[in-house]
Amino acid sequence: MLSKVLVIIPAYNEEKSIARLIAEIRSAAPFVDILVINDHSRDDTEAQALSAGADVITLPFNLGIGGAVQTGYKAAAEMNYDIAIQLDGDGQHDPRYLADLIRPIADHRLDLCIGSRFLLHDTSFKSTALRRVGIGFFRKLLQWMTGLYLTDPTSGFRACNRKLLLQFAEYYPIDFPEPEAIKMARRHNARVGEIAVKMRERQGGQSSIRYFATLYYMLKVTFAILIDALKKKPKESRYAG
Repeated sequence: MLSKVLVIIPAYNEEKSIARLIAEIRSAAPFVDILVINDHSRDDTEAQALSAGADVITLPFNLGIGGAVQTGYKAAAEMNYDIAIQLDGDGQHDPRYLADLIRPIADHRLDLCIGSRFLLHDTSFKSTALRRVGIGFFRKLLQWMTGLYLTDPTSGFRACNRKLLLQFAEYYPIDFPEPEAIKMARRHNARVGEIAVKMRERQGGQSSIRYFATLYYMLKVTFAILIDALKKKPKESRYAG
């Protein structure tokens, strides 16, 4: 039986890239459904996404990346999807890797599969020096706290199974959520791993992490991960069954 797969695209002011991205997804993975979470954009993101054939949820207020992604997980839970994929709306994540990202989930080898830009040692796209420092920091922090070594813990290109998407529908980190979501997944005994992907230059919009926010980002996420370590495993998701 084929898995029911939803691609969740959080988008804020991505009118320049969203239609092209949706077309690329349709070409690379025609078996998936596409849901754009329009995070109260001030441009033509909603109309561009609808005209490209995606389903769209437009938020009445800007919730940020975490709130937008959780909205997608809530929709995936309500509509009984087996696999949910996060994919940024700015074009950095290449849809040609969608099948590779899904495969370990569909084969029941992983609960959460992350697309890593570092496994291929590709130099065609290189993140900033400050971003690489942050990635290295969270790589070591998560390894220390979970015993899990991940080369790209801040990657937002990831897929998870229904067990985990139900938990993310109940709670998902608000700001800079990717490393904390990994810690949360491990708290739920999830099997987490990576596959190699290539990242591309941003085709539109702006990064949610600016240079001036780098220290704040590292401190906030570090404290959030430490707090998560104190949490007990919650009861079964209300979406289950």
